[in-house]
Amino acid sequence: MIGGGEGSFIGGVHRIAANLDGQIELVCGCFSSRPEVSYRTGRALFLPDNRIYGSFQEMIEREASLPEGERMDFVSIVTPNHLHFAPAMMALEHGFHVALDKPMTFTLDEALQLREKVNSRGLLFMLTHTYTAYPMVREARERVRRGELGKIRRIYVEYPQGWLYEDCSATNKQAAWRVDPARSGKAGCMGDLGTHAFNIVEFITGLKATELCGELISFVPGRLLEDDGAALIRYEGGARGVLTASQIAIGHENSLRVRIYGEKAGLEWSQEEPNTLLMLWPDAPAQILRTSNGYLSLAAKHNTRIPAGHPEGYLEAFANLYRHFAQALQALAVGETPAAEDLDFPSIEEGVRGMRFIEAIVSTNETEQKWIPIGD
Repeated sequence: MIGGGEGSFIGGVHRIAANLDGQIELVCGCFSSRPEVSYRTGRALFLPDNRIYGSFQEMIEREASLPEGERMDFVSIVTPNHLHFAPAMMALEHGFHVALDKPMTFTLDEALQLREKVNSRGLLFMLTHTYTAYPMVREARERVRRGELGKIRRIYVEYPQGWLYEDCSATNKQAAWRVDPARSGKAGCMGDLGTHAFNIVEFITGLKATELCGELISFVPGRLLEDDGAALIRYEGGARGVLTASQIAIGHENSLRVRIYGEKAGLEWSQEEPNTLLMLWPDAPAQILRTSNGYLSLAAKHNTRIPAGHPEGYLEAFANLYRHFAQALQALAVGETPAAEDLDFPSIEEGVRGMRFIEAIVSTNETEQKWIPIGD
């Protein structure tokens, strides 16, 4: 692991998720750019001192020099955005598979360089767009694939949070880097939340966004990156979408919600009620589908661990990605082709798509030509 030291939220989540199925063991790490913090974290995780490193460069070079069977098999990178590209590129160059947090890189150019490297080396790359791994999101995708909605017409996706409604960057480590252009990149709210919303729509519908018209705004005085925004999006096949994301929506926690309407039916899913998928019909009451029931698709069942009625949420979804990744790696290790269901995790292509979304929405926000007066 690179990153995930003291004060990190997402590092602990990655470690729990990776360990949940007993197929992945943490064997080494550089947990902070400060060596003393890296060593404290590694020792707290019961790693031997010779597998705790003071820099990611040292870790990758030392691990690459170890005999096969002793060195790490892949690296999980859980740093702020500006520290994604360099360790990912170095790991790929040394032959290591990579799991990386989103958004994939600091710039679109970096994302394109990573894609070229992944494709040329033939290594596995996983981007942790967690929400795509919920069982009922997989079920939603299957319903669309089977044609139950018909041709997609209208999409609404929103991701409101409220935790940044005021300036807390001086006291909150997680807030500090997210509102800093030098560490977060050119987008704030849209890089952090909007990319999830953008990704889940393309995942469920199978449609790529082709054009967007957006507006970004920072409501908190002095904040350099947007904390709120919205976009109108055009998709392949003529579907139209509305995407909103906010970090100043007081009272909201992680309210990711997607609604998709086709010619025949609609569906609705909410991250804060993840075990439920609503199917909406023109001539019948709404149908409530629940995780762990026999009427669900194989894709949903493959991503379900526990019997119906037991909460199965964020950590389990995160763990689904790591389980698939681990099983794909195991197949490659014995010279086999990974099963299709084990390769069903966000890849380098989703990473590039996310960076293109950030590039597009920041660009469209910088021009006023998109607004046409309605008149009296």
